[in-house]
Amino acid sequence: MDCPVCRNVSLVMSERQGIEIDYCPTCRGVWLDRGELDKIIERSVGGAPAPAPAPQFRQPDPRYNTPDPRYQQQGHHSGHGHHYPHKKKREGFLGELFDFD
Repeated sequence: MDCPVCRNVSLVMSERQGIEIDYCPTCRGVWLDRGELDKIIERSVGGAPAPAPAPQFRQPDPRYNTPDPRYQQQGHHSGHGHHYPHKKKREGFLGELFDFD
């Protein structure tokens, strides 16, 4: 079957966790056969793992409540703060299901 968006590209069939998925390698569109979406919904409702418990609140360490005077100087870091990379968001089972790379 050809991709409905690209028109001249054949869809690639892949089976993931018992669900048949057709996807276009060009536009990365995803198409499901009849009943496949129902299977995904059933798994998301019934088979979802329990969420992790909320972290317990801890009192902050009083040593860290006052700013360090070394870092209060004008011109320190030339107006640029520390930039740390963000953690990658954890994907659910849908991310695993639709990961074609």
